[in-house]
Amino acid sequence: MRILLTANASYAPPRGGATRSNLLWLDHLASHGHECRIVCGPAGEGAAFTPQASIAVLPVEDPARRLQALRAEIRDFAPDWVLVSSEDLGHALLRQAHHSAAGRVVYLAHTPQFFPFGPASWNPDRHAAELVAESAGIVTIGHHMAAYVERALGRKAAVIHPPIYGAGPFPNWANFDAGLITMLNPCAVKGISIFLEVAARLPDYRFGAVPGWGTTSDDRRALGRLPNIEILPNVRWIDDLLARTRLLLMPSLWYEGFGLIAMEAMLRGLPVVASDAGGLQEAKEGTGYAIPVATIERYQAVYDEHSMPKPVEPVNDAGPWVAAIRELLTEREAYARESAASRAAGARFVAGLDAGRMEVYLRGLRHGAAGPPEPASVETLSPEKRALLLQLLHKRKAGG
Repeated sequence: MRILLTANASYAPPRGGATRSNLLWLDHLASHGHECRIVCGPAGEGAAFTPQASIAVLPVEDPARRLQALRAEIRDFAPDWVLVSSEDLGHALLRQAHHSAAGRVVYLAHTPQFFPFGPASWNPDRHAAELVAESAGIVTIGHHMAAYVERALGRKAAVIHPPIYGAGPFPNWANFDAGLITMLNPCAVKGISIFLEVAARLPDYRFGAVPGWGTTSDDRRALGRLPNIEILPNVRWIDDLLARTRLLLMPSLWYEGFGLIAMEAMLRGLPVVASDAGGLQEAKEGTGYAIPVATIERYQAVYDEHSMPKPVEPVNDAGPWVAAIRELLTEREAYARESAASRAAGARFVAGLDAGRMEVYLRGLRHGAAGPPEPASVETLSPEKRALLLQLLHKRKAGG
């Protein structure tokens, strides 16, 4: 198969769970002999990714030229499938893909804020929503998000979790006595306000913050003002970060699709203290320390340096977060219990994954009805239909 992926995010290097997931799907496909290409946004800050197999990446800075590049790749590369990832806030890539590769589009539904439909959407668009519904396939990485898509769009989505965790065995980084309380991508929607308040109330503990796609210069300055917060670099291997971590903090305030880093931490025996927003509860797999939060419901018509709308942040009490961390880091038994439960839950989850599911899914798809039907040939007809066709032809010939 020839597979073309497109998104407005950076893929050289990748930034965030959606891009990492997509790259690992393509890496698996490419390593099994399929040709894979990516048309994406320009390079940004992030950890390098070295695929096992060859994937051609075409980063294009200008959005208009990106659309032209996508159109040209569809024409020249003639992909069997065009995968449109939801990192497409204006839905322009989605429209171009359906226009140039009608019936061959698969929508990768990662981030609900970027969807053209649903209550969490930043930019709802009826026509774009119809295009998603008309796609040959829709893929989510979790059951919670699949249910969200079906409720909002009336279309079932396939649940295919990316082969992001590896085969194991996974190291056990549980450490009650030392290490950082770590947060990734500290920004408004991910709950930096809670993170900062918790760090301020627990000055004797060390915190680590890994800037991500949502972290603004104001966020960096706020982090730098607290002496017990260390700003950490992006890492190529997740174990380089988790080996320094004591527990993971995920105080997200927006509707989460899943929360891949939660599972990565749990597999390594690290307790995860997370909000109950969206798919985070699914990612926690029934483990403890899921804290209810008031989630973001409105955004201002003001955009930050990353062109993201500024949220109207709800008031949340940092007290439950402080109490959870104190319990885990002062009661050895509580830490050990949560560590063991997290590691076991992660192992069960990963044991049920199949790295080849995306390949099987794409092979089983039919070109959708979004475009004109492909011309049928006699070879594609069933024996019964061939016999019927011959009868019709004989009758037509007999009748002159």
